[in-house]
Amino acid sequence: MTDILLCGCSGKMGTAVRNIVANRQDCQISAGFDQVPMQLDFPVYTAMESIAEHVDVVVDFSHPTALESLLQYCKKHSTPAVLCTTGYSAEQVKNVEEAARELPVFYSRNMSLGINLLMELVKTAESVLGDGFDVEIVEAHHNQKIDAPSGTALMLADAVNGVRENRMKYTYDRHSQRKKREQNELGIHSVRGGTIVGEHQVIFAGQHEVITLSHSAQSKELFAVGAVNAAVFMAGRGPGLYDMSDLIRDGI
Repeated sequence: MTDILLCGCSGKMGTAVRNIVANRQDCQISAGFDQVPMQLDFPVYTAMESIAEHVDVVVDFSHPTALESLLQYCKKHSTPAVLCTTGYSAEQVKNVEEAARELPVFYSRNMSLGINLLMELVKTAESVLGDGFDVEIVEAHHNQKIDAPSGTALMLADAVNGVRENRMKYTYDRHSQRKKREQNELGIHSVRGGTIVGEHQVIFAGQHEVITLSHSAQSKELFAVGAVNAAVFMAGRGPGLYDMSDLIRDGI
């Protein structure tokens, strides 16, 4: 049985994780952390240092500002962390990578199996199509999402850029530019509206043909399923930086 500390337990994603765990036999939520606590069937804390329960892994769906205290808690208790929060700064991502030298850290900007499959398909498409195709990424989310572009859009952009040996320059919209598109540009565009869970398109535009790879999330539940699977996977792991590719290889 894997005991989970759920950070952001009162939020929408925290609720989705709670619902998934309630129907599983291999894990349970032993404690929660949230700045806006609510009465749940496990203790909820507003300060990480106050948590008294034993936990095997931390699952974080809270806010980027909680990262420092979360990593301090995990280092103190040698507890694996599953980081699902988006919107980390470049410095925070660096802190995550440094923490993984002494802690087991699972970090993915999207917990969906389908999105991670899309990322592999994007890499394959880029390796086949090459410089002859311009690449543009369009992402759409609900009107409550704070960060833009989405972490997933950046993850997909990094996948393309990795194949091109990091020669590409990310261009966020083009309203302030009056010039032709450069060959090494990778355009990233954000749409915010309504209750869109998550839509991502990667467009490969060539001479007289366009190839579009896309993913549509129908429910936040799929991200919760991925996070819980990652939590069970990470319990007992050694230090290192893990992601969805490790979980997929493990057959979960």
